[in-house]
Amino acid sequence: MEKTFIMIKPDGVRRKLVGEVLKRIETKGLSIEKILMTKPDRSILVEHYSEHEGKSFYNDLIEFVSSGSVVLIQVQGEEAIRIMRNLIGDTDPVCASPGTIRGDLANSKTENIVHASDSESSASYELKLWFGDD
Repeated sequence: MEKTFIMIKPDGVRRKLVGEVLKRIETKGLSIEKILMTKPDRSILVEHYSEHEGKSFYNDLIEFVSSGSVVLIQVQGEEAIRIMRNLIGDTDPVCASPGTIRGDLANSKTENIVHASDSESSASYELKLWFGDD
């Protein structure tokens, strides 16, 4: 079984969409193995988003994700990474397909409800970063 990391960002928490996101994950047949609500500090976000350092959106992204509580989720299932990436939709909600989380619920590229790991290596890194060792 494959594991992946999902983060419901501050806009999703503020807009009370946590239940909707969790419902979509479970309805798709994936298992929620761990879940935690926290307000992340800047240092862990700098680690999490290190691959984007230097890009034009980096500082705005760090400021936004540190602006409120987030929900951290470990999801497990067959092809969990690919399924979750398809379930959340394109980063830009204007391009995200209807029926996806971002296509249905997001309003901007930065405030796009949810983050999902994009590969096995990023899932492993992000799960360890946020949840520590099993």
